[in-house]
Amino acid sequence: MMRTVSILGVGWLGLPLARKLIGRGYKVKGSVTSEEKMELLQQTAIWPFRVVASSVGLQVNDPKFFDTDVLIISIPPRRTADVEDIFPAQIRHLIAYLEKTTIRKIIFISSTSVYPESWGVAKETDVLLPEKPSGRALLDAENQFRLNPHFQTTIIRFGGLIGADRNPARFLSRRTEAVGGSKPVNLIHQDDCIAIIMEIIRQNMWGETFNACCPEHPSRKEFYLKASAVSGIPAPHFSDEKEPYKIVDSRKLIRFLDYKFKYPSPMSYLGAEF
Repeated sequence: MMRTVSILGVGWLGLPLARKLIGRGYKVKGSVTSEEKMELLQQTAIWPFRVVASSVGLQVNDPKFFDTDVLIISIPPRRTADVEDIFPAQIRHLIAYLEKTTIRKIIFISSTSVYPESWGVAKETDVLLPEKPSGRALLDAENQFRLNPHFQTTIIRFGGLIGADRNPARFLSRRTEAVGGSKPVNLIHQDDCIAIIMEIIRQNMWGETFNACCPEHPSRKEFYLKASAVSGIPAPHFSDEKEPYKIVDSRKLIRFLDYKFKYPSPMSYLGAEF
């Protein structure tokens, strides 16, 4: 039974995930990029490490971080002009290091940004042509892991992340121009993200790619008007013009894991959270 999990990138998602894993009896190792952040990990019973992935190499303060049953990689690409060069290079250096370890089971946290905004219904089997530089960088990283025979990598493409301190009403609150209101939203709550990762580990669901979004997709206008009303934040102006859209299909995840979303609709947690 796999009892040790290492999380590369303990941040907004990784920290509560680590706490949940520890509560289930797992030994958890976590990496951050600075000495100061290591103290926070120690306070939460996470074995702290410092790992910095750059475009020129990998800095590891202690190789014991990679002595683990499962490695979860949660390091999103930074929004820089050269992200399509930098992030794939970071992943290449990381993989070169990992190939020298005993790690075989990997969960790579990706994003639905690998699908263009005008894709229609997005499924895991689609041949992808990402529009955004970050989406192209993530798809490159996905392929590096997927095609590497050293590992059994499961890729999770999360939708927009909601929950904890992320108030969705603030996402569009500073927009002064009209926002297209007809597009469906593709969101997922932090609690579901954590539960899905834990189910993949528990069920040994390796070598798969999963979309992970709420099964229900209200329009942007419907969702953000309610989010603004609940939060007391002024709502942006929405246009009703029909636009190309994207609906991320999570039925494969639901079927393979027999998973029941805690928040099947993003509307259902607005009143509970804020």
